Amino acid sequence: MEKKGTVHHISNKKRGRPKVKFNFMMLVVIFALSFMSCFALYMIAANTNDDFLDDDEDKIVVQEQATEPEEVTDATDENGEAVTAEPATNAPEIVNPVPQSEAVDESYFDSSCLVTDSTLLKMGDYTAFKDIIGNEDLNAIGCNDVKVESNYGTVTVYQIMQLKKPVNMYIMLGSDLGTSSEDEMIAAYTNLIDNLHNYLPDMKIYIMQLPPAAYDTEVLTNEMINSYNSRLLAVARNAGVYCIDTNTALKSAEGVLAEEYWDAESSALSAEAYKAISDYIRTHTA
Repeated sequence: MEKKGTVHHISNKKRGRPKVKFNFMMLVVIFALSFMSCFALYMIAANTNDDFLDDDEDKIVVQEQATEPEEVTDATDENGEAVTAEPATNAPEIVNPVPQSEAVDESYFDSSCLVTDSTLLKMGDYTAFKDIIGNEDLNAIGCNDVKVESNYGTVTVYQIMQLKKPVNMYIMLGSDLGTSSEDEMIAAYTNLIDNLHNYLPDMKIYIMQLPPAAYDTEVLTNEMINSYNSRLLAVARNAGVYCIDTNTALKSAEGVLAEEYWDAESSALSAEAYKAISDYIRTHTA
C-alpha cells in the first residue's frame, strides 16, 4: 500500500525580520562625544571673547533685581492722566512739646475727650471742652484700676476708650504727686498710654503737663512738679504720642502759678486758668 506524503507549509508570519540589538556602549559614546563638543565650543567662546564671563555675571544680577517687588505704582488722576504714586512713608515725626500752631475752631472739642483727676474736672464748666472723663478718686498711680462712671457703665479709663474711640484724647493725671511714689506713678501712666496707643494707634493722644502750684508746701513743690513733667515728656517721646506744655502756659515770671489763674477761696484753678488751657490746646495741635 502506497503511503501518501504530507506537505507542511511554513507560514510567512513566522518569518520575522532580524532583530536590532540595543548597544548601551554606543549610547555612552554618543553622550561623551556630545559633551566634548559642547565643552570645546564653550572654551573657544571663552578664549575669543574677553567679556564672555562678565556678560554671564551681569545676566545673573539683572535676574535677581527683577524679582524685587516694585514700591511705586502708577495711577491716574481725575483727568485720566498717568500719575506716579509716591512711595509709602512713615507717619510724620512727632515734635514734643507740641509747638504752637494755627488756632483751631472750638468745634475741635466735639471729637476730643479729656481724661483727668481732680485737677481739671471743671473744664467743661468754663470752656467748650465738654467731654470730661474722670472723678476725684482717679489719679496717676491708679489710672489703670480706678473705675469711672460713663455712658458705657462704671469701668476703667482704658475700657471707656476702647468703646469711645475719640479722634483726640487729652489726659492730665497727677493729683497724687507728693503722696504717691513718682516712680510708681510714671510706671502706671506709661502702662496706660502704651495700652491705649497699641489698641487705638490712629487716636491722637496728648499728655498734658501738670500746671504749676501757686506756692510750695511741705507736700508739694514746683520742683517736684517740674521733675514729674519732665518724665511725662519722656513717656510721650518713648510711646510716640504728643505732649503739650500746659505748665508753662500758666506759669508766672517767678516760676509759680500766675496769680490770675488761682482762686484763693476755693484753693483751685480759676475760671481764667481753664480758659487759658482751652486756648493753649486750640493753638497747639498736631
